Parts: sequence; structure tokens; C-alpha cells
Amino acid sequence: MSEEPEQPAVAPFKRRSFLASAALAAGAPAVTAGPVQAATPTAVAGPAPAAVPSAGVPAAEAAAAGTQLATPGLGTVARLLAVPETDRGVEWLKSALQVAVALELSTIPPYLCAWWSVKDRSSEVGRMLRRIVGDEMFHLSIACNLIVALGGRPRIKAAAPVLPGPLPGGVRAGVTVYLSGLTKPFVRDVAMAIESPEEPLTRDGLPSPTVGQFYSGVLNAFRAVRPDLTARGQLSEHVGGDDLRPIESLDDVEAAIGIIKEQGEGTDGTPADPFVDDERAHYYAFGEIYHGRELRETDDGWRYVGGPVPFPDARPMAPVPVGGWPSPSAEVQVLLHRFDATYSSVLDTLDAAWAGGGERTLKAAVHSMHGLERPAVELMETRIPYAPGSTYGPQFRALRRRI
Repeated sequence: MSEEPEQPAVAPFKRRSFLASAALAAGAPAVTAGPVQAATPTAVAGPAPAAVPSAGVPAAEAAAAGTQLATPGLGTVARLLAVPETDRGVEWLKSALQVAVALELSTIPPYLCAWWSVKDRSSEVGRMLRRIVGDEMFHLSIACNLIVALGGRPRIKAAAPVLPGPLPGGVRAGVTVYLSGLTKPFVRDVAMAIESPEEPLTRDGLPSPTVGQFYSGVLNAFRAVRPDLTARGQLSEHVGGDDLRPIESLDDVEAAIGIIKEQGEGTDGTPADPFVDDERAHYYAFGEIYHGRELRETDDGWRYVGGPVPFPDARPMAPVPVGGWPSPSAEVQVLLHRFDATYSSVLDTLDAAWAGGGERTLKAAVHSMHGLERPAVELMETRIPYAPGSTYGPQFRALRRRI
């Protein structure tokens, strides 16, 4: 498989807005070595999965902790856009923004797994992945603030995805999001497929709505309804590499959406994030990781022909199969449960932060999030007995609270 494109990388430059982590028109990511295929994580062969309660937690612990949450029914992007503009009121906006919450949540677990798998976090690729994860968390936070501004309450834990699976909202048909260590197939089939620009060079013609259509619909609804916005319950905090601020007016909405869109799509003439010097938009950063070269403007357009971007040494976390790891050992079960319990606590605390808990609660959630890395890395360093050369990894299963 050739890693050097035979055509310009993009024409013109467009990268996804913050909703494009899932809500892009169907189509292969621009400039891949071939069409993006739906990734089905079947790399780990082994015994058929038994009915393992709560993602590998022993039965007694599962009874205490509760069962895995399922993503609730969400309105699809196509259905939301089918509503006449004159009927798109405050409730329509809340529904659309809740889909945005689910979409952003679907990007964070796979990107975290890819980042944690990199052994040298100070490497160029390690730093790219860390920045992208921070951006996605910032986008999630803005979506939550917008819901609260409308008098609603974001449902974060309830929207946590079960992976592997499709993107929420019925968008980007054919893309399967899965959890694995950083590999070139993962970069191509998951990361670049999620972050595909709104105007890729090739499209498969599927009638999925574009992120531009969806986001324009959201912004136009704000403009038409001109809803009263409240700062009460919104959060102000440094998230990722950005400052989260309350949204109190239509001008604030315009500015927030503009910032998010620029951070996501970049500009029409450059692949760089205009808010961060020399940083690539997510799609193009992943493109540099995949092609192993920096993106440069040439006489023939933008191409991955610049300086080398070495692919880092990564822990060989295999793709998590449907239903979770089959028949894990007691040691692996303990690590899986420790991770899932911490993950569930993070989600509960995020919910509490936007339900009146405030900045202090959000800080507590961020602090708890740091506790995810250790069990994740321990899993990534534990060999799978029936898959030589591969290791386990976290499953990101949200557990119900004890009753």
C-alpha cells in the first residue's frame, strides 16, 4: 500500500467542525491510500465470548456495580434536519446539541487509547494526539454549556458510547469506531474517517447530511428563535488548551460556533488551526501520522511531502471485540473493572458539574480522569494468551451507580 498520495491532499481546504467528529457527509477521507472501509475489529481471535456481566467484572461485583449503560435513543441528524426551519425551536436546539454531546463522546475513548499506547509521549505524534484529545474535550464542554444556556441539562453519562459501534446520530454510515492502540489502519479507518473534511476529493454519494448542513441548521435556529440564554449553571474553566466561557447572547453563540468551526475546519486556505500557530487541523494531523510526512504546499497543491513524521513505537493493544474481551483472567478483570469504575465516576462527576456542581466539580472530574491512564497502560502491557503479539486495553464501559 502506497503511503504517498498521487493527488493533492485537499481542494479546497476544509476540515471538520466540532460536530464533524461524526456528522459529516459520507465519503472517504481525502487523500488516503485507498477508500476507507468500515473497520470491523476482528483482529483478536479466541474463544467465543461468554456472557460476561459488566464488561468482564465478576458476577458479584457486577451485581453491586450495576450493568453497562446503553446509549439512549437519540434523534438522528437526518431527522433533525428534516424538521422545517419554522418548526425548529428551543427543544429542537436542545435535541441537536445533545446529539453533539454524544458525537464528541464517541471520539474521546478511541483517541485516548491511541495516545496512551504511544510509549514516548514527548514524541511529535504523542504531542499531536494529546492536543487533539484536549480539543475534543473542549468541544464537548461547549456543547454542554450551550444546552445549559437554553435551560436544559446535558446527559453525558447516558450518551456514553458502547464501542465498537457506529457513530451516534446515524451519520457517517459505514464507519465503525473501535478501540485499539495506534496503528496505521486505525489512523486511516477510524481517526481520518471521523475527521474527514466537509469537502473531500472523493465521495461515495450516500445521502448522509453534511456537517455544514447540520451546523448551519443549528446556528440558523439560534438566529431565528433568538432564545433567552442564561449563564446560570454554565461553566468557566480551562479545558484542553482553551478557555471555556459562558454563552449569554446571540453574539456569544455566533462567536462560540465560529471558534469551534475554525478549530475544526481550519480556514479555506490553510490546514492550520488559526488559533494555534503551526498546529494542523485534526484531519491533517492524522494525515501526517498516516503518511509519515508533513503536509506542504506545492505547485500542484497540498501534499504530504514535507519533513518526516516518524510513526512512534506503540503498545500493541488489539482492537476490543464486540461484547468485550472474551474470558479475561482474574487479573485482567480487576484492571477492567478498575478502569470502568473510574470512567463511570468521571462521567457521573461531569454530569454533576453541569447540573449545578460548578467549576469545582468539573475540576474534580478532570482530576479523576488522570486515574484512567494507569490501569489502561497496565492492560496495554498485558499479553493476550490466544493472540500472540497483542495486548489488552480498556473497554470504556460506563457502569450504573449502586442503588
